[in-house]
Amino acid sequence: LHVRSRRQRQMCIRDSVYTHKITPRIRYIFKHIFTRILLSPVGFTSKIEEFVAHNGPKLSYTKVPLGKEFFIRSNELLFEQGVNDLEINISKWDETPCFFKTGQNSSIPFDIFAASFYLISRYEEYLPHVRDTHERFTAEQSLAFRYYFLEKPVVDIWSLKLRKVLKERFPEYHFSEREFTYISTIDIDNAYAYKYKSLVRSLGGFVSDFFKLQIRSFWDRLLVLLRIKKDPYNTFEKILAVSKKNKVQLIFFFLVADYTTFDTNVSATKRQFRLLIKYIADYASVGLHPSYYTMKNSILLKKEKERLEAITNIPTTMSRQHFLRFSLPETYQNLIDLEINEDYSMGYASHVGFRAGTSIPFYFFDLDFEIQTPLKVYPFALMDTTLNDYMGLTPKQSLGRTKDLLNEVLKVKGTFITLFHNESVSGYLRWNGWQKVYESMLKMIRKNAY
Repeated sequence: LHVRSRRQRQMCIRDSVYTHKITPRIRYIFKHIFTRILLSPVGFTSKIEEFVAHNGPKLSYTKVPLGKEFFIRSNELLFEQGVNDLEINISKWDETPCFFKTGQNSSIPFDIFAASFYLISRYEEYLPHVRDTHERFTAEQSLAFRYYFLEKPVVDIWSLKLRKVLKERFPEYHFSEREFTYISTIDIDNAYAYKYKSLVRSLGGFVSDFFKLQIRSFWDRLLVLLRIKKDPYNTFEKILAVSKKNKVQLIFFFLVADYTTFDTNVSATKRQFRLLIKYIADYASVGLHPSYYTMKNSILLKKEKERLEAITNIPTTMSRQHFLRFSLPETYQNLIDLEINEDYSMGYASHVGFRAGTSIPFYFFDLDFEIQTPLKVYPFALMDTTLNDYMGLTPKQSLGRTKDLLNEVLKVKGTFITLFHNESVSGYLRWNGWQKVYESMLKMIRKNAY
């Protein structure tokens, strides 16, 4: 717990939490909640005499209290290894859903540390489950979806409620205040709708448009290739301009894969596409958008990372999986091996909300090896294709849903991350009416948050 004097702070860091066994899981989740969410240092001891002698605020995490200290009855989860099929019953802490209920002696009604670890480690994704057509873990199978708290960052809410209880118990001690942050991320699956495609692809596009009676696409393709009309997906100047105007942190993720059924971007051998990536890198951060088949293919992942680095001449340290296709822990282990430090894939394609129960970035805990890894996971709250394609919302309804999620993150002073595509900003074809959504969203965030 964070205290004012240097001497007290040092004592507090050393032995403020007692537990009968200090495990990697305990170190990981306690440090995440106290250090990263509550911005307070925390330390551990398994020696009762050290804990009893400690003069500052102290917390015991075990089966029975040692005295009158702040006590949270521990669930077995943080003392186990591997993955087991757990029985989970949902209860409420005031109005907030929670699980791993504790007894009457406990200072709060559930084991916040075990519950937070379960969600943040994505424990449930290691258990047997049915994958969708793209081999993904689905929102519908998650605990958060089944018990209606997917759209609430419950780990962040629990942590702030814990802070309130601790402040009431230890009013003389000080907690630092978090600040809300926003990150806008843009995926470049198709840099251009019609330009810079190979002759075979362009001819195939004309034939497809003709037989499907897609007259608008046919003529637009022709006009763009004749340089009479601007390519509709070329929205990069607009994105950079509105982001700069609203002082937004911006990250572009470029797909630089070889062509496949699911990877249809312009070839990375095209000079114009390479120049575009270099241009964007001058004004925003650039990360890798690993292709559809990299989920379990480390060789392909390495090839694409090296390809992007050859274009930007900058080490690639950020990524987001195409189609949000990742499998735990294999995909993340491959990213770590290639020295990717940040991943932005943590979210669902079909539903908005908080897949890991938090809006705040966290380090991936590898349940295979029982260690905290150097890979920092940045969970996003919503994606444009989720709102439009999966949920079938209008632009106005989408902004309303965005505001609801933004308010949830503002309440906990978390990190709000959105995922848009250059395509949706165009308002072209299936994105008709979406021309102003991205800009309106940035204005809304700036108005409400800063």
